[in-house]
Amino acid sequence: MGLDAFSLDGRVAVVTGGSRGIGEEIAVKMAESGAAVAPVARSADALEETAARIEDAGGTAHPRALDVTDIVAVEAMFDDVKSSLGPVDILVNNAGTNPFFGNPRELDIETWNKILNVNVTGAFHCAREFGRRVDVREGTGSIVNIASVGSVVALPSQAPYTTSKHALAGLTKSLAIDWAPAIRVNALAPGYVKTDFTKGVRENDQIRADLLESIPQDRFASPAEIATSAVYLSSDAAKYVTGEIHVADGGIAAQ
Repeated sequence: MGLDAFSLDGRVAVVTGGSRGIGEEIAVKMAESGAAVAPVARSADALEETAARIEDAGGTAHPRALDVTDIVAVEAMFDDVKSSLGPVDILVNNAGTNPFFGNPRELDIETWNKILNVNVTGAFHCAREFGRRVDVREGTGSIVNIASVGSVVALPSQAPYTTSKHALAGLTKSLAIDWAPAIRVNALAPGYVKTDFTKGVRENDQIRADLLESIPQDRFASPAEIATSAVYLSSDAAKYVTGEIHVADGGIAAQ
C-alpha cells in the first residue's frame, strides 16, 4: 500500500459544521486530497469562504444550508448532494455546540437539551440517512464523527458537552459494529484547538494558563492538524480501522 491509499479521488464528502474552524479545514483538506465536497452549515452565507478555499485548491464545492436537528432537511440535503455530485461516500459529523461553561447547578434544561440535540441527535440524523444510502456491496462508506478529548476524559465546567461527546463515542462504536463491513465508523477526538469555539477560554488568562498546564505539548492545536487525521480516517489507508476513537489532544488523555 503506497501513499495513494491516502487519496480521496473520485469520492464525495459531506462535512457538517463546515463554515469555520475544524469543519472548514476538514472540507478543504478533503478537497486537496481529491474529494468533491459538500460543506454544510446553518447559514449558506457563512459557507462562502469554505467554498472559495475548496475551489482555490482545485476542488469541487457544493455548499448548502442545513440544520442537522431538522430530519426532513437532512434527508433533502443528501438527495441534493447526490443529484449534484453523486452518491456520498464520506460523512463528517462536525456540527456541534457548547453554550455552557460553569457549575451544573446553574444549567437550565433548555441548554442541556440544545447541546444534546445538536451534538448527538443531529449526528445520528446524518449518520442514519448516510447509512440508508450507501451501497453495501461496495464497502467504501466512511463516517468520521468529530468527538472531543471530552469523549474519553471529563472536562471541568462542561458537564453537558462532556456528556454529549461521550455519547457520540458510544454511537460511533455501536454503528461501527452494526454497519460493518459496508461502512467504517470512527470518531476523531481533538483536544483544545485554536478556533472560535475555544476563543473564550483561550482569551481568559487564568483558564488559558490552567489548560496549557494540562496539555503535555504545552500548546493548542491548529485546525489543520486535526483535519489531516480526518482525511486519514476517511481514506483507504485506514480501511481496517473502525470503531476507533482517534485522540489528537497533545497528550491530555495520556496522563
